Amino acid sequence: MKLRNKATALLLLALVTLLLVLLTLRTGRAEPPAPRARPAPAPQRRPAPAPARLPGPGAFPGAGRGVQRRRPPRPHPRAGPWGAASLEQWVRRPGEPRNVHAVLPRRLWMHLAVVACGNRLEETLVMLKSAVLFSHRKMQFHIFTEESLKPEFEKQLQQWPDSYAKKFEHRIYPITFSVGNPQEWKKLFKPCAAQRLFLPVILKDVDSLLYVDTDVLFLRPVDDIWKLLRQFNSTQLAAMAPEHEIPKIGWYSRFAQHPFYGSAGVNSGVMLMNLTRIRSAHFKNSMIPTGLAWEDMLYLLYQKYKNAITWGDQDLLNIIFYFNPVSLSRQSLSIHVLPSSTEVFGNCAYFVWTNPTSFSEANRENYEKGL
Repeated sequence: MKLRNKATALLLLALVTLLLVLLTLRTGRAEPPAPRARPAPAPQRRPAPAPARLPGPGAFPGAGRGVQRRRPPRPHPRAGPWGAASLEQWVRRPGEPRNVHAVLPRRLWMHLAVVACGNRLEETLVMLKSAVLFSHRKMQFHIFTEESLKPEFEKQLQQWPDSYAKKFEHRIYPITFSVGNPQEWKKLFKPCAAQRLFLPVILKDVDSLLYVDTDVLFLRPVDDIWKLLRQFNSTQLAAMAPEHEIPKIGWYSRFAQHPFYGSAGVNSGVMLMNLTRIRSAHFKNSMIPTGLAWEDMLYLLYQKYKNAITWGDQDLLNIIFYFNPVSLSRQSLSIHVLPSSTEVFGNCAYFVWTNPTSFSEANRENYEKGL
């Protein structure tokens, strides 16, 4: 009986185990294993309107939190003499006239000198007007004249319209000669003509200078000839034009009794000078082998050649540059000056000597009123 009961219990246990196995297999087929979890997709942004310019670095979709970086703002113009803020006054707007004269540094001004004595007042004013009329850069006039003409110069210059007056400043000097006999210098060739020889001595604070005679007219800007200063080499300190275009028929080649520059001599009616170099140079001469400074040389040179010279100060300059040819630049100025002997008044000329004796008084008066 006990054996029968044990067999029955084992049989029941086996049946229960079989049922559990069957239930487990059925449950696995009915419910497949769950798939692996995937990361949640990032939320999509609404498309932004197309920017006006290319995006900067890092402005790509999906970078970081999707925030687009903007280009940093440009810095404001820096202050200072050459900052954009300070240069604003130089900028011309459309339709606005050119006017840089009020802001141009004084060291960049052009310097023009003239000597006027006797009846040269009106002629000098015409020359100065022609210089102002065509030029762009502001100028400083150095006017050397007699005491009797000084008040009239001041009066006339103050009456010029603002369009002229804003383009220049002027200073009037008395006629003075630092060495020798003043009366002797004053009567050399024409009244006061020798004053031009002493410009480097008197204008000690001026670096460069354009000297012109009273009977010169400017046909183009003074700026153009002022640029020739930059073409000087290391030995050149002045530029002058030939006295004549054809040396064989020029005055110096036929009549001069003294040394002169080149084959035709040079004319002193227009002289572009680096005064700083002239003051510091020592010039070769026929008197002292070691050379002389400009001021020390003038009167000694005059004393030696005064009985041989005809054109006064111009002859002395020819003698000086005969002994010092490397100091003179002739070619740079020769293409800009037409002497009074020419009959061609084309656009190629920068200057022309008008030779007052060829003008009738009525015509000259009308011409002066026209300017």
